[in-house]
Amino acid sequence: MINHEDITLLQCRRLPARLSSAQVGAVLGFSCCDVTVLMSRKLLKPLGRPAQNSTKYFATIEIEALTSDRDWLGRATQLLQTHWRAKNINRSRPEKQNSDSYQS
Repeated sequence: MINHEDITLLQCRRLPARLSSAQVGAVLGFSCCDVTVLMSRKLLKPLGRPAQNSTKYFATIEIEALTSDRDWLGRATQLLQTHWRAKNINRSRPEKQNSDSYQS
């Protein structure tokens, strides 16, 4: 769901030179969690060499280019579908109980 800040960002005449993960998600149409997955799979590259726990920024010029790249959008969408499907399957499987250890 798009919040007020995202709407304001998308209505700007000119975007700032660098964007945060949340802003990148708004521009590309992904969630902030999806941006993290795309970074971990090397489909998005943050500026500089940020520490693992620091805020990541991205070059607006690169993000705008990705919005026009149909092949990249297709790869990113497919990767995210595969990622979340696998994560949801693992979450829905109940832990295998070792019932043999409880028998007397």
